[in-house]
Amino acid sequence: MEDVPRRYALVPCAGVGARAGTGVPKQYALVAGCAVVAHTLAALAAVPRIAATLVVLAPDDEAFERAVPGFGGARAWVARRGGATRAASVAGGLAVLRERGARDDDWVLVHDAARCLLRPAWVERLIDACDDDAVGGLLALPLADTLKAGRDGRVTATLDRGGKWLAQTPQMFRLGLLQRALARTGGQAEAAITDESSAVEALGLAPRLVPGEIENFKLTWPADFAFAARLLEKA
Repeated sequence: MEDVPRRYALVPCAGVGARAGTGVPKQYALVAGCAVVAHTLAALAAVPRIAATLVVLAPDDEAFERAVPGFGGARAWVARRGGATRAASVAGGLAVLRERGARDDDWVLVHDAARCLLRPAWVERLIDACDDDAVGGLLALPLADTLKAGRDGRVTATLDRGGKWLAQTPQMFRLGLLQRALARTGGQAEAAITDESSAVEALGLAPRLVPGEIENFKLTWPADFAFAARLLEKA
């Protein structure tokens, strides 16, 4: 069994979420009575095929333990290795996983702390689709709406929506592959890596698109929090 690849979840949780207007880092804002990230971690903890979940915090984070007081144990890890960008935080988390014994061929499922409506069944769907895949993949939604380009509040063009998808998380890749992909970025290029798939794509690889769910949206704007609260209270 030692040769069977394991699966780890990695949750970058070092951002401040300035667009959210919550007054605190958005992952710690309360939604339906709990911190946003608490809902996220509860969903990941309910996936038995995930060996452990690592939360990557900013080095000076003093809020996490208050926001998620029950997070701990053999499958719940915390590391204050977050960086100035998402890519830096993920890279720091991958290094911690290696320190804890993870290997090149182990899977890492990177998930946004602010996608707090995640359901275990969606994670299982991703694992089923990618476990035997040569590259890995991500949850995503085919673009349904008409897509516009704009400038200064005016439409400049209507874009072809054919073949376009909205990327979600988790995004599932082998630890060794993801480390190599992120190592190719740096400085301004690193800031352009807004998800793990884009780093892997830069290696010339094509991640698998696994159909996601519309509810798996990332809390970004003030109105998102009230909408998420309504959905969580009805669940």
